[in-house]
Amino acid sequence: MAGPIEQFEIKPIFTLFEFAGQEIAFTNSAAYMVGVAVFGGLFLLVSTSARALVPTRLQSITELIYEFVSRTLRENAGEGGMKFFPLVFSLFVFILIANLAGMFPYAFTVTSHIIVTFSFAMIVFGTVTLYGIWKNGLGFFRLFLPSGVPLALAPIIVPIEIVSYISRPISHSVRLFAVMLAGHITLKVFAGFVVSLGSMGTLGIFAAVLPLTMTVALTALELLMAVIQAYIFTMLTCMYLNDALHPGH
Repeated sequence: MAGPIEQFEIKPIFTLFEFAGQEIAFTNSAAYMVGVAVFGGLFLLVSTSARALVPTRLQSITELIYEFVSRTLRENAGEGGMKFFPLVFSLFVFILIANLAGMFPYAFTVTSHIIVTFSFAMIVFGTVTLYGIWKNGLGFFRLFLPSGVPLALAPIIVPIEIVSYISRPISHSVRLFAVMLAGHITLKVFAGFVVSLGSMGTLGIFAAVLPLTMTVALTALELLMAVIQAYIFTMLTCMYLNDALHPGH
């Protein structure tokens, strides 16, 4: 039995080139990210190719995802936030597919690596910061002194808000990474108990019923968390974009 951590190991598939003595390789992580992007793009193209008045099942799924993301963006960032819809929609679809793909046996979970989730969080952080300054100028920094706060409290509130703002990429990325990592480790541990106990004979098979039940329950929970975490990441993205659009609120 492989250890519960080995499922997250990044392995090179083939070497691309060497740079400064370092091997630059195409890894299993890169392959899954390319696969997720290609699958997501093809699914959206195929499901919307007919554009039927009475939608097919695939078209209905795409329309539901579209409406869900657009409603989340409008509720958290207002109508002006719709200009960021392509970014938010792409993040949601990619993270959702990557999370679900990691549920298949022997699959690689891309979102269980902090470098991937942190990259997504930095894209959001950079977009919010650059667009906020470009649109509002120095008014963007009103974000660090919320409206209604007395000026006497500014020396206390402003540093706290600055630290909170700078730490956004960390909290934004760690939440998704930690949930996917911990969930898959726990699932693998209980599945390992089933195999280990089942190899001990009749008594072991009966004893394996409990961890097997837990494995089934954790699998259902992980499927739910795969969807919920994609939603949470998207919702936080919309809330951060609202700060770029309305920094004074």
